Amino acid sequence: MADETTEPRERYHHGDLQRALIAAAEAILIERGVEGFTLREAARRAGVSAAAPAHHFGSAAGLLTEVALLGFETLARFLREGTAEGGTDPAARLRGQGLGYVRFARAHPARFLLMFRKDRLSWEDGRLRAAGQAAFVELEDAVRAYRGIAAGGPLDRAALATVLAAWSVVHGFAHLALDGKFDALGGAQEADAILPEMLAGLWPDGPG
Repeated sequence: MADETTEPRERYHHGDLQRALIAAAEAILIERGVEGFTLREAARRAGVSAAAPAHHFGSAAGLLTEVALLGFETLARFLREGTAEGGTDPAARLRGQGLGYVRFARAHPARFLLMFRKDRLSWEDGRLRAAGQAAFVELEDAVRAYRGIAAGGPLDRAALATVLAAWSVVHGFAHLALDGKFDALGGAQEADAILPEMLAGLWPDGPG
């Protein structure tokens, strides 16, 4: 009979182990938040030695960065889906991105709450910066179309203000929703029903 104190044997191929550790990290974030995350607990849940996460990711920040990278990639997909739902109307496409942003936060709260934590991620990782920029470009492009700016053209001050306003509104809404701040207003379902009306008031058909 094996000694229960023996470190678990690595039983994954390289890529499988990385995916298992990323999945374990995300599960911890869902249950305990970023403050409750440890490499040792990620290793325990993945069933590997305590040294395995550091070997593959270098540090806690390295593993969390992989979760955040996945988050930005997923966010970009939700934004594109929201854009597509808006059809050909630029205002509807911009509003669709806002809905997509909140849907992402609800579907992947652990990733959402981690992605903007400057203190816990390795922002020197070029992949993370590129993924964050790719998601931001989705929003920039939607605002260009809404304001009649040529694709790839520079954003003027008014367009930049629209970009920042759109991001701030849906980011704040998502945080409030995840924190349960809308419970007194009828809960998440009622808040989600109001969100399209709110976005339509901020970005009606045609540039504001």
